[in-house]
Amino acid sequence: MTDRTDDDIRGTAHGGAPVPLSVLDLVTVGAGYTSSDALATSVRIAQLAESRGFHRYWVAEHHSMPGVASSSPAVILAYLAARTGRIRLGSGGVMLPNHAPLVIAEQFGTLEAMAPGRVDLGLGRAPGTDGATAAALRRTDRLNEGADDFPQQLAELLRFLDDDFPDGHPYARIHAVPGPVQGSSAGGVQSAHRPPVWLLGSSGFSAQLAGTLGLPFAFAHHFSARNTIPALDLYRQSFRPSADLDAPYALIGVAALAADEESEARRQVRAAALNMLRLRTGRPGLVPTPEEAEAHPWTEAETEFVNSWNANVVHGTGEQVRAGLDALRERTGADELMLTANAHGPDVRVRSYELIADAYGLPTA
Repeated sequence: MTDRTDDDIRGTAHGGAPVPLSVLDLVTVGAGYTSSDALATSVRIAQLAESRGFHRYWVAEHHSMPGVASSSPAVILAYLAARTGRIRLGSGGVMLPNHAPLVIAEQFGTLEAMAPGRVDLGLGRAPGTDGATAAALRRTDRLNEGADDFPQQLAELLRFLDDDFPDGHPYARIHAVPGPVQGSSAGGVQSAHRPPVWLLGSSGFSAQLAGTLGLPFAFAHHFSARNTIPALDLYRQSFRPSADLDAPYALIGVAALAADEESEARRQVRAAALNMLRLRTGRPGLVPTPEEAEAHPWTEAETEFVNSWNANVVHGTGEQVRAGLDALRERTGADELMLTANAHGPDVRVRSYELIADAYGLPTA
């Protein structure tokens, strides 16, 4: 087992931020743009986040969604690792039931070799897509099997990452490479550091499991806001110190969009909410423009959905977003805020992170 400390996990707040600020990137694709444009925007945001003092940059696994180009987190992280130098990079998350644990261990061992000491492995148990797509990914129609077996899959993955299957186990002679089996360098330093493992969730299951195992926990406040405080309370109550972490550490994912004018922020988040409405009603597509959202013939039910959705999106000017984030942090006690800016245009997303960084007085580029 490689040495790990809380320093691999815990962040440092900069400027006037009460806790570390990080970025969750869905690699969104707006109408009129391509996946290449979206990935180029991810590089822009990652480099901005690194220069302004954001702590980590995660990408999430989604499938069969035209407006989300993040089906392969490990590939995107390698792309970002080659274009950044300090910021932590990770998955928010890899959906463990979609993959063989050995494959994930190999992928993230490779990423750790590319960007030593700055890779996080965040894991979820949802498919990140609809049932039919999940069946195609897993080549089975027994979709509940993956979620139900999540603790066992996680235990197997951790064994591969630590290269410590017991003698007699069928996998005892199998090694994830790059990994600990490669031993130490001539200077006695471990050649393969295990990426910190995080559990992600939107309910109590992963919160309790993360606490029991002594792992850091990331909660999806951006789409499950009503469960945030109960899940964080359960995580803290369940926490047992481990080799990974001495005390609980929880971040929350927050939808946040800042613009130079409050009215513009409202226009942008309404378009993003229309995209979510279409996804939830089985009509996924590219993120619409604000103009398309303004021209949409809204029904009463659609308006109710959008208003409810945007009630949990912190948006406005940079200072208004800061006030909203500070209030949310105070309410939840989160140790870190991970911000996701979902909007149609690349420049809007980049500008949002600039304004939030300015509002908190983060280091200038």
